[in-house]
Amino acid sequence: MRIKRLIKSAAAALAAIVLTGCGGEQASLNPESVVVVMPPSSEPEAGFDPAYGWGAGEHVHEPLIQSTLTVTTYDLSIDYDLATEMACSEDGLLWTVDIRNDAKFTDGEALTAKDVAFTYNTLRDTSSVNDFTMLKEAVAVDGDTVEFHMNRPYSIWPYTMAIVGIVPEHAYGLDYGQNPVGSGRYILKQWDKGQQVVLEANPDYYGPAPGMKKVTILFMDEDAAYGAVLSGQADLAYTAASYGEETVDGYNLLDCETVDNRGFNLPAVPRQTMEDGTVIGNDLTCDVRVRRAVNLAVDREKLIENVLDGYGTPAYSVCDKMPWYYEGSQVSNDLEQARALMEEAGWLEGDDGIREKDGLKAELEIAYPSGDSVRQAMAAETANQLKDLGIDTSVKGVGWEEAYTMAYRQPLMWGWGAHTPMELYNIYHTEPESGRARYSPYANQKVDQYMDEALASPDLEASYQLWKKAQWDGSAGITQDGDIPWIWLANVDHLYWVRSGLSVADQKLHPHGHGWSIVNNVDLWSWNN
Repeated sequence: MRIKRLIKSAAAALAAIVLTGCGGEQASLNPESVVVVMPPSSEPEAGFDPAYGWGAGEHVHEPLIQSTLTVTTYDLSIDYDLATEMACSEDGLLWTVDIRNDAKFTDGEALTAKDVAFTYNTLRDTSSVNDFTMLKEAVAVDGDTVEFHMNRPYSIWPYTMAIVGIVPEHAYGLDYGQNPVGSGRYILKQWDKGQQVVLEANPDYYGPAPGMKKVTILFMDEDAAYGAVLSGQADLAYTAASYGEETVDGYNLLDCETVDNRGFNLPAVPRQTMEDGTVIGNDLTCDVRVRRAVNLAVDREKLIENVLDGYGTPAYSVCDKMPWYYEGSQVSNDLEQARALMEEAGWLEGDDGIREKDGLKAELEIAYPSGDSVRQAMAAETANQLKDLGIDTSVKGVGWEEAYTMAYRQPLMWGWGAHTPMELYNIYHTEPESGRARYSPYANQKVDQYMDEALASPDLEASYQLWKKAQWDGSAGITQDGDIPWIWLANVDHLYWVRSGLSVADQKLHPHGHGWSIVNNVDLWSWNN
């Protein structure tokens, strides 16, 4: 099912009115400024406070206003920002980080290890979006050395350090998110809630001076964003695949690869009712041969063409192309082999083309979040393809308040993708309280063991091999030859209209969320004219 949209000429007029009200400008007239349009969901509701989602949470990005200890590079390895050196103890319970001594907050105060310790201890106690239970305490040893004492080994701590913006102990309070003081590349100059954010280059930044001195972020829905492009009021604006066939004079379409994946869970246990009355499991998908058949029956290339107009790449895991990705996860569409697996599992085709076993019809309902047209279309396309396998598949839009519970007993179309191996852990690792994974019934002690060993490793890069073994070690894992409790469909490309003459710096793989990631390196953008 291809998503089509009627492009209304009124969108251009609406965008022009909105932009005029926001004080927007054609930044191409100023070689040191740029106007960027993001979706309304990108506006940080709680402001620019790392404790309440800024730079972290579901949509991870560099905080820009604050500095971080580390950064992720183009290939998603770790490099330094404030940090100059770091080391982990053999038991994984102590991280020692030395920081540079030339960083200052925008109020003129020096940034020291005390500010780093304060930031992490504050997030440990108050963060509403990230898990800091692994951190026991951050301690400033001296002015430029901080120690992180851990409750448990956590080898991927450097990836956490890459998203936590450092706040000043002396200037942090309840209104910090509205009036942030940082040491990053940019200063928050203006925030008109519901409309725009204006950032200006930090003149005292310790690193190379940003090339873009002023960055204006406008928050608009897709139609208004496209209207802003048509009217020439935006230099860069996000867009959807449904606009990909359009052409706009003076603009080019930028296609960014991502790990912003879509896929669905398949409950790996039989249907049952728990003591609290919760129904979990599914009598069709509890058979691993059925799950393997579904994985083979899905034609990812066809789905990407029909739903995303070709703007995506096939997904075979939650971490495609990442340093910890197991490349053997890839499979080819093979409907005949899929049918053979269904036959082997005892699901035989009836006169109506729908398979049956012991009087039970092969039926599935794929749920998707209401209001998400892309996931709806992916669910519908998947349902159509699975009918060729003999599974009578329907789709249903639901609210998130019921979606999580429904996923215990049926497929749900999810969106994932982060710059950390913890995504694998959160999806597949068994939770002690329930004895099954968090989002869909599944458990494998060997998979858990590899992930636990990966987190306990004192060497980050060495841990990548353990994450790969959790995916498949030759006899156990979560891929096609293993338990395959999730089916991954596509990584959704992030598309942007870019004004001719604007040079956007090379982008690393974007994570889940079509927002701030594009401006991670806005300080390196430039105008060619």
